[in-house]
Amino acid sequence: MMKMKQLTPTEFENFTNSFNVHSLYQTVEYANVIARQGFGTLFVGMVDNDKVIAASLILVQKSNGFNYAYAPRGFLLNYNNYDLLKNFTILLKKFLGKRDIIAIKLNPFIIKDVHDKDNHLKETNNYFGKVYNDLKRLGYYHLGYNHFFESFKPRFEAILNIDYPYYQLFNGISKKYRTKIRSAEKNGIRIHKGNINNLDYLYLQTKEKYPRDLRFFQDIYQVFGEKNKIEFFYAKLDTAYFLTKIQEAYALAEQKSVEINNQIFSQLNEKSSKLIDLKIRYDNQTNYYKNELIKATNLLRDFPTGAILASAIIIKNKEEIYLFMDGFDPNYKHFNAKHLLLWKLIEKFSNEGFKKFNLGGVTNPNLENNPYQGLNNFKKNFGADIYEYVGDLELITNKALYFMYRNSAPIRNMLKR
Repeated sequence: MMKMKQLTPTEFENFTNSFNVHSLYQTVEYANVIARQGFGTLFVGMVDNDKVIAASLILVQKSNGFNYAYAPRGFLLNYNNYDLLKNFTILLKKFLGKRDIIAIKLNPFIIKDVHDKDNHLKETNNYFGKVYNDLKRLGYYHLGYNHFFESFKPRFEAILNIDYPYYQLFNGISKKYRTKIRSAEKNGIRIHKGNINNLDYLYLQTKEKYPRDLRFFQDIYQVFGEKNKIEFFYAKLDTAYFLTKIQEAYALAEQKSVEINNQIFSQLNEKSSKLIDLKIRYDNQTNYYKNELIKATNLLRDFPTGAILASAIIIKNKEEIYLFMDGFDPNYKHFNAKHLLLWKLIEKFSNEGFKKFNLGGVTNPNLENNPYQGLNNFKKNFGADIYEYVGDLELITNKALYFMYRNSAPIRNMLKR
């Protein structure tokens, strides 16, 4: 007889290790991190003859006296199996309802479509319509096909297949980005592996756009670090080296300008116009590098030991790499440090045998006048495909309390004013 029960962390981890779909958001480590952020956590499993056949990490948040649950990236079960989904849903509703949890929100790994980097439809899930209708039939309310980041987790993700030799992966990057990567390395940007003491680099680069504080990054690093599942990297500009490169480029442009000038005066003939054009070009280069020389000198003065321009936390889960959080200093965006950092991570983890590199959330790739087009293009230029999921779903688990919760909405909104 099937039943729902609360699992121990070990029981849950044993099940996730045997399940064919993996997500860092359905791990014991993620539960431990979120628990430090004030959420309640539950590991639940549906068992048949004492064997776990479906499970989920569930987060519980109390808001204005009501308990609301979340299943980040959905339940660990086969959504194509209607009987399994039905039994799990019925038992979960009873399990959570008895604990005064009014509803649960989930955004499962149910793929709708996959688009390639050129926005062409690459794959479509032929079972999507059936699964979607099954969920609706079982009482799940679909919260809509959002285009941006309105959902619990992004409805679109950029995922790169890195199960190729590094040189093939590099050739798969857009020509423009390959040039930026080479330029960043040529200018003296180097990639370093950091530790928990360097996480303030990432915090300072993301604090304006990400609501979590430095303590959250430290919690993530500590918890996932216990099993060597996390690494931190940063891109650092060698300011002394950069100044030397600019000095060399300035001296060369100035030398060429003088040489061309001498040729003009010694060859006053039909070739003079071509030489004058060349002279103008080198004069422009000299002026450019003269300005760059001032900037490079100031950089060395302000950052004598080097400037941190970009940083990233990655989490390793099974055969997949997650770019959990990344940032860069917008004042030095032109150095393309983030491009080099991301490429070096792709190269590193491909060489280590990982199969996928999840670059994180993006927005609808087919949307016109998309304010996040720059974010989309950045990830697609590395050759990533865009995965489109079903989006957020809500399941009411305690009708009486949920009715009270919805009726209290005007009061809650008034209190927020």
